[in-house]
Amino acid sequence: MRRGAEDFDENGVVVSPEKAYAAGVPGVMVSLRRGVEQMGVVRTAKAFAQLNQRKGFDCPGCAWPETPGHRKHAEFCENGAKAVAEEATRRVVDPAFFAAHPVSELLGKSDYWLGQQGRLTHPMALMPGSDHYEPIEWKAAFDLIAAEMRALSSPDEAVFYTSGRTSNEAAFVYQLMIRAFGTNNMPDCSNMCHESSGAALGQTIGIGKGSVTVPDLEAADLILIAGQNPGTNHPRMLSTLEKAKANGARVIAINPLPEAGLMRFKDPQQVHGVLGKGVAIADDFLQIRIGGDQALFQGLARLVVEADDRAPGTVLDQEFLANSCHGWA
Repeated sequence: MRRGAEDFDENGVVVSPEKAYAAGVPGVMVSLRRGVEQMGVVRTAKAFAQLNQRKGFDCPGCAWPETPGHRKHAEFCENGAKAVAEEATRRVVDPAFFAAHPVSELLGKSDYWLGQQGRLTHPMALMPGSDHYEPIEWKAAFDLIAAEMRALSSPDEAVFYTSGRTSNEAAFVYQLMIRAFGTNNMPDCSNMCHESSGAALGQTIGIGKGSVTVPDLEAADLILIAGQNPGTNHPRMLSTLEKAKANGARVIAINPLPEAGLMRFKDPQQVHGVLGKGVAIADDFLQIRIGGDQALFQGLARLVVEADDRAPGTVLDQEFLANSCHGWA
């Protein structure tokens, strides 16, 4: 059946017309609505005014790197606004909530649903044989944790995990306690996510993370964006791509699906993003098939090698290949 411009299948899935651009005024309005819904007007204004500012706090929404120099007043995206609204929400989860919802029921809920319920107001514990979390006093909570720690035969049997949303100050105090307890087993979320890639990158290029800075990207002549959707996953990248385009960069998007943000970006802090058509980001769109990326990059590599064969030493860095690569021949 059909309702307006949206199609519904027999499972109730809504398929709406594809979007022609990302961000713009709708992004601003959605950000404000999400903030006001959870934080209220005053709290929203205070939080958003400090988000990604040098004397404020970093957004928990994505890992887009710091931009040097002046910051805009609204240096965040719709996703960042949603993440902050959930962190600073006025919604609370009190003991009455856990009395009404057993663990067996909560296990069937989505992460999104659980996050939208609000913030804890009391220490809670799941006692042996119980299907409900129960409130306990802070002293009892600390005693419970201490008893488990003392029962270990060695401090190294414990692992102290921290979230990426832990503040630097809290993490500093936490690691002091862990070291005083007698162990260094304290992986944080970045260790868990990036330890393998960091180790491999350290062995291959000498640094365990990306070596490109935001100014490097803004000054690039050619940017390949493979399998990314900046408009949804890290919209702040679109502002950087817009600057790169203004500096003369060519942008090639590689993806099985066209991404709205790479087709056109409407920066709500620019006149042409509000009243105009915005900026077309991708100069070329390579719509490869799913799984076709390996073949594409092998083909590109062959073209690069053949270009160097025609003009030896002008395309490939032969010194780097000789000193830092194995099996090149």
